[in-house]
Amino acid sequence: MSSSSSIHLTLPQWDGGSRRIRFIHLVGGTSFRLTESPHKAPVIPLYLGADVFSSTDIRTENHPRYHAKFAKKGLATKIHFSSEFRFHGLKVPAASNCLWFYSIQGLFRVAFEMYSKQEQLAVLENFQDVWKSQINDSPLKMSYSLSNLLDFATPSSRKSLQPEQRQVVATVKQRLHSLDDKLSSETHSHTEHLETVLLLLENIDRLVNGKLEEKDVTETVLALLKAKNWGSVYSSSLLSCVGRWLGQQFHAANSSISQKVEGFKVQHIERISDLPPAEELATELFPEAMQTLLLHWMGLSEESTLEKRHSEYPILLLILEFANHNLITGVAHVLYSSLICK
Repeated sequence: MSSSSSIHLTLPQWDGGSRRIRFIHLVGGTSFRLTESPHKAPVIPLYLGADVFSSTDIRTENHPRYHAKFAKKGLATKIHFSSEFRFHGLKVPAASNCLWFYSIQGLFRVAFEMYSKQEQLAVLENFQDVWKSQINDSPLKMSYSLSNLLDFATPSSRKSLQPEQRQVVATVKQRLHSLDDKLSSETHSHTEHLETVLLLLENIDRLVNGKLEEKDVTETVLALLKAKNWGSVYSSSLLSCVGRWLGQQFHAANSSISQKVEGFKVQHIERISDLPPAEELATELFPEAMQTLLLHWMGLSEESTLEKRHSEYPILLLILEFANHNLITGVAHVLYSSLICK
């Protein structure tokens, strides 16, 4: 089967300290899931044999013999997958396309025979609920042939992915797997960025699930902006891009600002020469983001003295009037007229 029609899969995994164990969910005798069943249908979690035996005293070339021994006891099984399934990070012979997996009982047996006490404790703490829920499972067969991936075939909504969509999905999974490999290494060259990485991953998850909100984007953008020193303001492509985006957003808001200004003028037509203070006018008529940008640009912030802010706000209001082409104060009208005459 051609690579364009292959389904590239990344197995979900449990992380416990230095050990990670990938797994699938067996459904019936011919199907499997990578996620838990939304309908709580009976499934059997199976744990990848290569991970179960990793970092043990058993040499890799001897793993098949141990797998077969545990399979005779119903604790392990050889899964034969359909040829279209490909697995990221796993060397699977194309001719057989099979992998060994262990039941939860098999995982416990191996852990208590071959893991350190600390790793045994981690398995016990993290998997005891799974062990309890699967305690009445029948022993595994020696092998299964799985042809159906139920995650991609829900009856109500999932259309099959187009080849280009599969390629994008495969690329995303490959990048995530590469990141996982880097984070699994003993030494990290960029540990100071791990909190930012976690924030990005959390918001990627929210985006995929349709739960991303503006406050989440705010935190992410701010974290990236603070991630490092981005260089001189005279040659910063980042500042230019942000400035362009801000300008476009503010320009798009001009019509709504004009409506607000016109409504204000109608209400204050009788006292146009006796307007409220500049700070009140700016707050009432112009978006907060415009004021925030200019205040910090002018070296003012919430910590600035009240007197300093009062003295600078007339200038800020004048800038806002000119930039939005909405003249309110007498000063703006006079200056604008003089500029037009010149």
